[in-house]
Amino acid sequence: MSIVPRQRVLFVLAAVAIMCCAGGGFVDAAPNRLVSGMPLALWHSAGALALWLALGGVALVALSFTRSTRASHLAALGLAVALLLVLLLAAGGSAARLMAAATPATRVSLGWAFWTAAFCLAMIAIDALQRLGASNPARLAVVVAIVAAIAGMAAAGRFDALSLAREYAARRSEFGAELARHCVLVAASVAIALAIGAPLGIFVARRPLTAPSIFGTLNLLQTIPSVALFGLLIAPLSALGIGGIGAAPAIIALVLYALLPIVRNTEAGIAGVDPAAIDAARGMGLTGGQILWRIELPLGMPVFIAGLRIVTVQAIGLTVVAALIGAGGLGSFVFQGIGQYAIDLVLLGAIPTILLALAADFVLALLAAFFERKAES
Repeated sequence: MSIVPRQRVLFVLAAVAIMCCAGGGFVDAAPNRLVSGMPLALWHSAGALALWLALGGVALVALSFTRSTRASHLAALGLAVALLLVLLLAAGGSAARLMAAATPATRVSLGWAFWTAAFCLAMIAIDALQRLGASNPARLAVVVAIVAAIAGMAAAGRFDALSLAREYAARRSEFGAELARHCVLVAASVAIALAIGAPLGIFVARRPLTAPSIFGTLNLLQTIPSVALFGLLIAPLSALGIGGIGAAPAIIALVLYALLPIVRNTEAGIAGVDPAAIDAARGMGLTGGQILWRIELPLGMPVFIAGLRIVTVQAIGLTVVAALIGAGGLGSFVFQGIGQYAIDLVLLGAIPTILLALAADFVLALLAAFFERKAES
């Protein structure tokens, strides 16, 4: 074994996770949800699980001194996933022990050391998957296994004492409705943007002289801050008899923000098709419409999907801000939490938003890979 880390990324991430858990606030205990909590270190709150986490962290550091091989990457992946699950168990167990001797108003929140360690372990797992050259189905299997394990722990009540879980329990029905509304706003805005942006991108590809004016206008829309755009739409929509607050202005604003990536990537996908393929299609007697549907769109689909990934992730994030004008969605929890100085209520809206964005990006990445293989064949 070398005295210098051979896998430096693994060494740095593992070392940061260990240092944070050793001296940082793993959980925060507060007398109620409105005041700042007292940070407690992992070793002080997690009991025997702290020892297992320490041993796992040392094993990851030791692994970083070995050669970069498939076996070492598999070991890093397995250790990172296992430690991430143990970290979650330790957080839930810490909260349960602290709540057992506390008043019902007491809140136990996840501390910064937990979030940093969880991030480092997730990065170790992602890095290991990349170094292994794991296929998309293999990556999906790892994600599904992690999600299933976390869901099983949640169903068993392992996290019930955490403040985040208590905020969810108090708003269970409301959470489901707001999550569905968030998804509807995103789906509606992306669908409308596709219906407008894709034909516009094809138009620009056919008439390049129109590109400066169209892209200039769309670029201008991107420079307007989201909150300002939501506010600017209130007056004109009210004048047209449309509610100036609620879903309508939110969807319109999201569509305006989504147009540039869709138009640009559609135009780039069409323009990037090999002219020889188009000439061959014309030689076979295909019409302009047939060339578009059979040649240009299939070959340009990977670039088009890349734009759709940007738009979807962007829309999921911006829909949070739309809660400011009464559109609802997960952003309602974020702004309620900010107003009440309740960080766990903020997280109740922020964490599902992040997970939605990651899931959408992953699914669309799989779709892009499928069309790339299809175009190559």
